[in-house]
Amino acid sequence: MVHVPEHQRQSLIYLTGFMGSGKSTIGPILANVLGFNFTDVDTLIERLAGKRVVEIFATDGEPRFRTLERQALESTTSFREHVVSLGGGTLSNQENLDLIRHHGLLVYLQLSPEEIFERVSHRTDRPMLHDGQGQQLLPDAMKQRICDLLAVREVYYTKADIIVPVNNRRLGTTVDEIVRRVRKFI
Repeated sequence: MVHVPEHQRQSLIYLTGFMGSGKSTIGPILANVLGFNFTDVDTLIERLAGKRVVEIFATDGEPRFRTLERQALESTTSFREHVVSLGGGTLSNQENLDLIRHHGLLVYLQLSPEEIFERVSHRTDRPMLHDGQGQQLLPDAMKQRICDLLAVREVYYTKADIIVPVNNRRLGTTVDEIVRRVRKFI
């Protein structure tokens, strides 16, 4: 059962999923199709901090990033007619999950660990895939980190109102499915 207050059902959709699941790509397209605005939480965090996410992790650490993330997330609760792309770890905090579920509809873009690895292995802007010295993990270590993080986060991701598998699917097909399933609530 969706926990979205009746007056907000039409206005706020949150996209969650692991890094590489397509939140930042699908979000603007989904928003456009629905006639909504789009916001990426990482962009809000970067504005709050005055630096890029990767720099926040490197200079201030993950705890500071999570504090900024919470502030950015709280600012989205007043949005209307909006699609909001969350960070891959935003839901790892039960309070964040509760806040999101109270204010909007949560859509999980589900992706296998193998597909995640294929999509992110060449990216250098993913701090969670770096070692303690800031160096990108080697392939086997990266695969293990992805599996470990996904195992922890999946518990929260699967509490979404709508789960959409995105493995090996065309972008348009994924957006069409989300629109079809979201329209039941708006």
